[in-house]
Amino acid sequence: MAVDSIGSVLGSSATTSGINDKVINQDDFIKLFVSELQFQDPMQPLDNSQFLLQMSQFESIELSSETNEGVQNLLSMGSSDQSISLLNHSVQVTGSDGGTSTGKISAVQFTSSGVSLSVTDANTGGVTTNVRLSQISLVQP
Repeated sequence: MAVDSIGSVLGSSATTSGINDKVINQDDFIKLFVSELQFQDPMQPLDNSQFLLQMSQFESIELSSETNEGVQNLLSMGSSDQSISLLNHSVQVTGSDGGTSTGKISAVQFTSSGVSLSVTDANTGGVTTNVRLSQISLVQP
């Protein structure tokens, strides 16, 4: 059985209307919690400790989600700042074949998958696009 991480569960936009869906969001949790309170056995009501435990677990999940989102935003801003500061700098790029080339960063593009750089080759003048920050092995001023 596959287990989703907290970030992927809370960060997804999937609905939970289907039977096979494995995602629960804040609204679904509240509905489930209210239903549990409505249909509890009057002779054995929900114990206060169980009630507090469920509320604290929900609060913990919500705070973890907010923390995760904040960290993701910081990482995104950090890579944006780093890539913008590389504009017009000479760099050495490691290709997918393991070879290296030298060029100057001529453009920075922000995509949904991260930062993508364009490097103008120092020898040929050709432009290589979709270069990732991880491919930069040397930066010269």
